[in-house]
Amino acid sequence: MRIDVITIFPDYLAPLELSLIGKARRDGVLDVRVHDLRDFTHDRHRTVDDTPFGGGAGMVMKPQPWKEALDALGAAADGGEGMRPRLIVPGPSGRRLDQTLARELAQEEWLAFACGRYEGIDERVYEYASESLGWQVDVVSLGDYVLNGGEVAVLAMVEAIGRLVPGVVGNPESLVEESHEDGLLEYPVYTKPASWDDGSVVREVPPVLLSGDHAAIARWRHEQRLARTAQRRPDLLHPSLVVEGLGDLDLRLATPADVPELMVLTRACWIEEVAEVAPHWAGPVETVAEHTADLREWRTWVVRSHGRLIGSVRARRKPGEPHRWWIGRLMVAPDLAGEGLGRALLAFAEGQAPEDVTEFWLNTGRSRTRNQRFYRKAGYRVIPGESEVHPMTVDLRKPRR
Repeated sequence: MRIDVITIFPDYLAPLELSLIGKARRDGVLDVRVHDLRDFTHDRHRTVDDTPFGGGAGMVMKPQPWKEALDALGAAADGGEGMRPRLIVPGPSGRRLDQTLARELAQEEWLAFACGRYEGIDERVYEYASESLGWQVDVVSLGDYVLNGGEVAVLAMVEAIGRLVPGVVGNPESLVEESHEDGLLEYPVYTKPASWDDGSVVREVPPVLLSGDHAAIARWRHEQRLARTAQRRPDLLHPSLVVEGLGDLDLRLATPADVPELMVLTRACWIEEVAEVAPHWAGPVETVAEHTADLREWRTWVVRSHGRLIGSVRARRKPGEPHRWWIGRLMVAPDLAGEGLGRALLAFAEGQAPEDVTEFWLNTGRSRTRNQRFYRKAGYRVIPGESEVHPMTVDLRKPRR
């Protein structure tokens, strides 16, 4: 991944030479380049700001230095014809950075960050980058507070995004169960010694972690994640506590411990379709590792009844089309089909879409008339032409109301 940062304080970005991000730069996994905006000024004072039209306190960053900086960046595509960066402008008025957005940005080949200062960048710079250069421009916020400039935000964003790029973190499995990866906070962690005397009391590691019973450990960790999230961030639990149409069924975000059962449910739900279209398609045949990796790319929910996994659905922003909410793998155990669980799961997945999403998008088998009828009743319509996913499927859309 290539990352360019334009700033009036290049030295502020020096920490990007440290730790895992710095190692990834030295190893060639991340290509991070920092540019001084003042290099694109033409007066002896290297002026980048001026007073705002309409009056008011503070200064505004001038458009011309930014235009020249962006032009120089676009001209330096290193031979990649047609390559364009996705421009990220840190600012408190933008979309809040979360783990879902970090995963989305980690899929990009080239990101450019524009570090604003003072009262911000002249609005016409955004228009120029979007309309004249044809770049996707996103204003992204770290949270509901104001910083002096974008450099601190860029450090945080590059750290959050860069660590998701393959090869940056040595053990990819360590990314799966971290806080916010599936909507829950991380469980407590412990290391040696098992008994630690802090000078006033001896503190023990929970016995379950020493038991060697991996199933019991997985259950304990999930319970701890739920308890910690309820205590510290109850807002994260709210969507999965009360779901219309699911009654008292257990609906929650999937974890790696659910993957084996998810694989069984997936194959059971697709067996008829595979039989119809064979040998043109062999169906979902992902490995355990691939299913586990998907938990990082998608928000995946599972439904259990008395411990049995009976349904699942997943969703994410559609890559390259962030206004679309991609709903996939809507599954109900075949023996429970027709009881309303699928409708409830579909409505739930739609309800998890971020506020700026304007359209729902999904895909189903071209020969699966029953599925298509189900989606039509829910307001979806087939998109004419060839599917983006597979020749044996159709794509459907539904405007958000």
